[in-house]
Amino acid sequence: MTKSNKRLKYLKNIFFITIGAVITGFGLETFLVPNDIIDGGVIGISMILSHLTNFNLGLLILILNIPFVLLAWKKMGTKFVLQTGYANIILALAVNFFSKYKVTEDLLLSTVFGGIILGVGVGTILKNESSLDGTEMLSLIVSKKFGLSVGEFILVINVFIYAAAGLVFSWESAMYSVMTYFIVSKVIDSVMEGFNSSKSVRIISDNAGEIGSALIERLDISITYLQGIGGYTGADKDLIYCVLSRLELPKMLDIVKEIDNKAFVSVVDVHEVYGGRFRK
Repeated sequence: MTKSNKRLKYLKNIFFITIGAVITGFGLETFLVPNDIIDGGVIGISMILSHLTNFNLGLLILILNIPFVLLAWKKMGTKFVLQTGYANIILALAVNFFSKYKVTEDLLLSTVFGGIILGVGVGTILKNESSLDGTEMLSLIVSKKFGLSVGEFILVINVFIYAAAGLVFSWESAMYSVMTYFIVSKVIDSVMEGFNSSKSVRIISDNAGEIGSALIERLDISITYLQGIGGYTGADKDLIYCVLSRLELPKMLDIVKEIDNKAFVSVVDVHEVYGGRFRK
């Protein structure tokens, strides 16, 4: 990658990190904070401490994330750490800017829309090589020492955070907070993986050549032939690999069954596709 391309990529990251942090701050202050609904991780801890001490929430998030960012320096690299520090500064400013606004007092609406907005913001930041949650960075470093996966380590931490939320606010608030966390995680996955889900298909058949030609001719898609060996017979096998849109999948299955109804077909979700002839 040339210096010019690296510079453009860095500027793109900074732009989207800024947008993501502002969106996150908006979701926190206009939906969650006024209704005593918390997020997980460092942001959740900061929200509880801010409620107990009346200390500035944005500043708390910034301060509590500093040790985790420094811990991640070796493992994640200088670029990630600097971008994470920038993301947290923008979030702190956004939280203070939106602190006087409140969209709704309805707990269910606050949970759903707050979770969606927060998920979009955090997902945008994660997708651009940055983070807002120090517990995720900590989990990457220490989870192996405890024999836990990253996800399990974060879950353990969040159980304690939501238990604390139940004691500080109310158990009803804690339950809404868990709902928010679930929504946030699902939206983050959608942002990170992409919304245009396609299908990756592998086809094993003795009539691979005929099936491949039919797919190219009738669906106008690009395919790749792979070489394989049958596990039982030891005979050479031709495999077909291709990526389709969801709308094309039923037609593709019809073509395969029409030519070889004993063909083996494996279909897997693909969330992002780059390059090649895939444009649909």
